[in-house]
Amino acid sequence: MKKSRTLLESFNYAIAGIMYSFNTQRNVRIHFLMAALVLAVSPFFSLSAFELMIVIFTIAMVIITEMINTAIENTVDMVTEKYHPLAEIAKNVAAGAVLIATLNALAVAYLIFFRRLLKFFF
Repeated sequence: MKKSRTLLESFNYAIAGIMYSFNTQRNVRIHFLMAALVLAVSPFFSLSAFELMIVIFTIAMVIITEMINTAIENTVDMVTEKYHPLAEIAKNVAAGAVLIATLNALAVAYLIFFRRLLKFFF
């Protein structure tokens, strides 16, 4: 890969990375779908600006960790085709980061939406 010469090229590389992740990683697509659903229903729950900011930040954190996980997995796969315990650790730690971000997202969803959902259904 050549060095970025312009700001526009840098943005194009970043967008290519997002598109690669979206097109090749099932979990990235799932996270984007869930993010779209949460953001689509958020206006119906009268979220404060602060609550919406927390939701958006949480969504970004999950997608970012998933993309970093993809980068780490691809890098490890590029370096070695044989099993190596350090390769396994790198992949497992990256996957663990995604799991923590996702559990955090579930906690945020519970804290922000649960009471509102109860009022909506009952």
